[in-house]
Parts: sequence; C-alpha cells; structure tokens
Amino acid sequence: MSGTLYRDDFAFSARILGALFSFPPDDEQIKPVVDAFISGEWQAQWPLEQDALAPLACGFMNPSDEPIEAAWQRLFIGPWALPAPPWGSVWLDKESVIFGDSTLAIRQWMRDNQIAWDSEQNVPEDHFGTLLMLVAWLAENQQFTACNELLAWHLLPWSGRFLTVFIQEAQHPFWRALGLLAQKTLADWQSRLVMPVAQKTLYR
Repeated sequence: MSGTLYRDDFAFSARILGALFSFPPDDEQIKPVVDAFISGEWQAQWPLEQDALAPLACGFMNPSDEPIEAAWQRLFIGPWALPAPPWGSVWLDKESVIFGDSTLAIRQWMRDNQIAWDSEQNVPEDHFGTLLMLVAWLAENQQFTACNELLAWHLLPWSGRFLTVFIQEAQHPFWRALGLLAQKTLADWQSRLVMPVAQKTLYR
C-alpha cells in the first residue's frame, strides 16, 4: 500500500475518469459530470496541481461544430473503425483484437482475486473506463494490493499509448482535454505507485 497514492481523492478521480470514458455524455448519470467539466466546476476538486489543470479547463470549455455526443459515438462506438480503441487487448495482442490474450489474463486475475464481473453485455473486461472504475472500487474497499496489481499489470502497461493516440485523434476539444487529463492523472499515479509497472510489447 502507498499512503501517498491511495488518499481519498484517488478513488474519486478514478471513478470520474472511468465513467466519462465508459458512458455517453447524455447519459442521465453522466450529464451532470460533463456539465461540471464544461463549466469549470471540476478543477478545484481534482487532485493535481492547479497550474497543470488550467490549460485543460479551457479545453473543456471550448465550443465545437461537432456535438459532444456525436464525437463520443465516433470515438467509442463507430460504425467506422475507432481511432483509439479503448481495450487493452487491441494494444497488447499481436492481432490487435478484442477478447485477446490480455483479456483472458485479466479475467484470470479477477478470478484469483474473487472479483465478479457483472455485465449484461458481452463487453471485454479490459476496457479503459471499466478498469478505472474497478481501480476506484478496489481503493474504496481498501484492497490496495489488488489495486497495485491492476494498475501495474493490467492498465498502465498500455494506457499511455492508448491515451497518446486518443488525444491525437479526438478532434473535439472536450474529449481531447479529457484525454490530457487522464494522461496527467495516470502519470501522477504511476510516479507514486510502489510496484513497478510491467513492461509489455505494444503492437499499435
């Protein structure tokens, strides 16, 4: 356990990022969060230095000709190929497919840690947003060893590359700012993580 990492605002930031990367911005539970980012109300509560957040706050507020919902559809659903697929196996497997070996690895890890996967849809467990919300849940329940492992073995090895491509391809100020915020936040987590991050080959 790292006392400097698992402070109260760690789970908060993980859950907020996880939700924003998982659910459409017009979802009734997510829309108030999206509105808070657009209005700037989020900044004072975020657990990073305020100087680093100021440029991002402007990004969330910038208007776009593309509706935020349409951009979310383009980035996360399709129907065209996603510019930055949010599943770990796409980056970690030679064939760049979902439900690949890395998905099986995290399923086994979840079984080993007696973590039940509850989903009504056939969605891979290694989705970036899902893993962030699981990180939050583990921290909230003080399962710090499992949280360390999830970060070091199953999220951080590929999330940096995913976020770099996501930021490059977002083409919408809100989603680009969200990618930058996630990039800065996860880099801060990694700098304070007591367990070394696994070195894995990336195929995209």
